[in-house]
Amino acid sequence: MTIGFIGGKFLPLHLGHVYAIVHASTIVDELYVVLSHSELRDRELCKNTKMNYIPAQIRLRWLSQLTKDMPNVKVISIEDDQDNDNYNWAEGAQFIKREIGKPIGYVFSSEHEYNEMFKELYPSAKHKLIDPTRSQVNISATTIRNEGVFKHWEFIPDIVRPYFIKKIVLIGTESCGKSTLTRNLAKIYNTTYVEEYGRSLCEELGGCDGIMVKEDYQRIAYGHKMEEFKAIEKANKLVFIDTEAIVTQFYSHLYNEADQPILDEIAKLQDYDLWLFLEPDVKWVDDGLRVHGDEKVRDKNNLHLKDLLNKHDIDYKILMGDYERRLKGAIQHIEKLLQQ
Repeated sequence: MTIGFIGGKFLPLHLGHVYAIVHASTIVDELYVVLSHSELRDRELCKNTKMNYIPAQIRLRWLSQLTKDMPNVKVISIEDDQDNDNYNWAEGAQFIKREIGKPIGYVFSSEHEYNEMFKELYPSAKHKLIDPTRSQVNISATTIRNEGVFKHWEFIPDIVRPYFIKKIVLIGTESCGKSTLTRNLAKIYNTTYVEEYGRSLCEELGGCDGIMVKEDYQRIAYGHKMEEFKAIEKANKLVFIDTEAIVTQFYSHLYNEADQPILDEIAKLQDYDLWLFLEPDVKWVDDGLRVHGDEKVRDKNNLHLKDLLNKHDIDYKILMGDYERRLKGAIQHIEKLLQQ
């Protein structure tokens, strides 16, 4: 039985890694994919690049997802506390041998420079090079870190992409254009979006005013979050989200005069990259579900929502004016986010 391993930091995992792992798995009876990681060393690699440090748990999850249907491939994680300048390759080799626990016949990599070192560290194993010239997949993790994930998006596997998706949420009170702007932005950026789940529930109930119960808002928050997960799985760099848990809390106040701690707890767990707040300075449209069209009431509700956002220390960007101005303003904020 032939045993081999291929190691790396997978910071991030890209299609070059995927090709190497799949190729190596066809050569040996049992392949070990070794995630070698040190938070100190890996943070050093990401410093002054266009990519933040990625926790080892996330990278291990990617590798597990990638190989879950490859029965002859096993993923192992080996951690140390060394930095780049002082990494002890001999010690690392001992950790790998101990973890695999079987005679290693092949060591796989794509680097000629490892030849002599691997001969010394794994004398009974053959160093097998896979795509050393990168003619099959012309990318490296270093290039991705230095130039940015989105610049090399075509080399990022589907299982990895959700981690990097930028989440943009649009918030505001009744009839301020959230739903339309959410859909339009998704079309412009060729990606997915999440509809306001509360609206879907109200349509199911036949309305909102006077018939909503407290539990409905919890259902809205949970349901909305599940729709976010689905949209992120299929998104293209960005995902646009119409409302979230703080707005759900706002409507719980508005319709039921109820402050629900569970909605605040969900709000604390939210992690959006950009908040776009739409002022209610466009014409109020009665769509059969809206009931707060009086200008004074709209202003009062708008201030209340801002108070809730401030309570959670949300840094939101305000969009106002006609629909064209709102669209252009949103795009400016989004482009700035992408440049970061």
